[in-house]
Amino acid sequence: MIAAIRVRGTTGVRGEVADTMKMLRLNRINHAVILDENPSYKGMLQKSKDYITWGEINEETLTKVITKRGRLPGGDKVTEEFLKENTSHKNIEDVAKAVFKGEKLEEMGIKPVFRLHPPRKGFKNVKKAYNEDGTLGYRGEDIENLIGKML
Repeated sequence: MIAAIRVRGTTGVRGEVADTMKMLRLNRINHAVILDENPSYKGMLQKSKDYITWGEINEETLTKVITKRGRLPGGDKVTEEFLKENTSHKNIEDVAKAVFKGEKLEEMGIKPVFRLHPPRKGFKNVKKAYNEDGTLGYRGEDIENLIGKML
């Protein structure tokens, strides 16, 4: 699974890149989404690389994100009581495992976009790529460190 986070705003974005980010549901700064690893998503991420950062995420980090930032339609937090009543999952760890097996968050009644805080200690540089000591683009498993700073 891939976690993608929008880092930069809307000023100066070309139309096709803005459409791509809209399709990814990255409409605002510090919004994060969880995506499957497939060629079409990778192409979309590559097209919008100047405005987002992404990398591979594990089940433990996804569990933390759903616990702290997961929301239901209407803005309520995801609780284990809701999961027991409305899904076949008993707790949030089971939800994270199901997402890794291919089930969608929307099917479980959870919003697919996570609204995160700005990172503690800030971004390094929002105009340079990650491999150039910046923030943007592909960062591999280091995305988990950034998510940890944003929770």
